[in-house]
Amino acid sequence: MAQEVKLVVRLQDLDNRSDELHREVVSLPKHIAAIEKTLEGHIRKVEADRAALAANQRDRRQLEVEIQSQEQKRSKLKEQETHAKTNEQMWAFQHEIEFCEKEIRKLSDRVVDLMIDSERLEVNLKAAEAALAAERQQVEQEKQQARERTAADQTALDALRQERRQVVAGLAPELLEAYERIRKKRKGLAVAGAVDGRCSACHLALRLQFFQDLRRGEQTMFCESCGRILYYSPPESFEDVDSGQVGQVFPPVVT
Repeated sequence: MAQEVKLVVRLQDLDNRSDELHREVVSLPKHIAAIEKTLEGHIRKVEADRAALAANQRDRRQLEVEIQSQEQKRSKLKEQETHAKTNEQMWAFQHEIEFCEKEIRKLSDRVVDLMIDSERLEVNLKAAEAALAAERQQVEQEKQQARERTAADQTALDALRQERRQVVAGLAPELLEAYERIRKKRKGLAVAGAVDGRCSACHLALRLQFFQDLRRGEQTMFCESCGRILYYSPPESFEDVDSGQVGQVFPPVVT
């Protein structure tokens, strides 16, 4: 393989790795923003649960005040009933006392309903607060991991860019220009291997003479179909197979 082809193959490897790291660096803040948004939604839900429980307790206190007021009113009416001088006065007092007792029962039933609701709200709130605490901790862990990963990615990117500058310095300007143009046109794949007489990118067969020239590796060659920079990729040998470099091959079982 010609030295310039080796350099352009390495350049593509560097660019592909750099693109992967860049995508990761860009995606991490989006991931953090997404989990923080989810956390904010759960925080608002817990706050709503707390507000609902506080409203429940407030309503119960108000009802208890009203019950106490009705009980005091009933006590006064019963006392006044003892001083009634006519049947009409007694019936009037009894009617008002009955009304007070109905109000007390109605208010008491409402208090019981609120107490049942309060128990449910307290259970839900306790579970939600525990889940929220765990989620806060998880979010902080992920944020810390994202910061560490971003720093590591940035360090790796800096090293890749430094090596890229060195590789680019060894390339002829016209080859670098061709590489950049093809890479942009072919979505990042500017260099491809020729395997079994075919371009591994477009999979079209190469002319025999073209393939023989490519194998000699004396010059930079471009696929006559897709225009990518080509390099010869020799087939795997039986020695490679036997040495385990390409995985083990087992003979068929004879039964």
